[in-house]
Amino acid sequence: MDSIHLEKFESNVHSCIANYLLRRDAIDNRLPEAPDIEERWEKICMAYLPDGVREFQHYPTASLGWMMFIGMAVAQMWDEDWAMYSQFNDLYAILVKGRGYDNMDEYICTDFLKVDEQVASEISDLVGNVAEMVHNALIHEGFEPGTPDAFNAYVRCLHQLYYFGAAIWLKRLGYHMTAIE
Repeated sequence: MDSIHLEKFESNVHSCIANYLLRRDAIDNRLPEAPDIEERWEKICMAYLPDGVREFQHYPTASLGWMMFIGMAVAQMWDEDWAMYSQFNDLYAILVKGRGYDNMDEYICTDFLKVDEQVASEISDLVGNVAEMVHNALIHEGFEPGTPDAFNAYVRCLHQLYYFGAAIWLKRLGYHMTAIE
């Protein structure tokens, strides 16, 4: 598979996630530009991949959805004290060490985002629905499991989930992008 096909696949995943989240008023029409958050993506992804790939076979929606929680957590770090958090080389290590990989969603919601049980449940449902949608997109695209194309498509999905996790949380924090005229 060529990179053009992967780019088209990622673009379609982006559009599907955006449309779903817009219908639920979880993001704004104008998506955020957050270069500080985006520039951390590659390091976070590289640190996450050993855990995410290992878990994907048996728990694909968790493997995908956890990256959305990570995006939310990085947006929280950015808002809370980016001068401090930007000094850490491995932000993923901060998030996974709280309660381990299996409970990272709970740790991020309760200890990091500091939301109550009801909001944590709503966020978990939203993330679960998006992760399931992305997993279905991977299946329907017909990537042969274990191939470089399947891996590259998985990474591109993780990137979109990270981005939209940050977008959701930035909106919840009250950030809104507006056009400058």
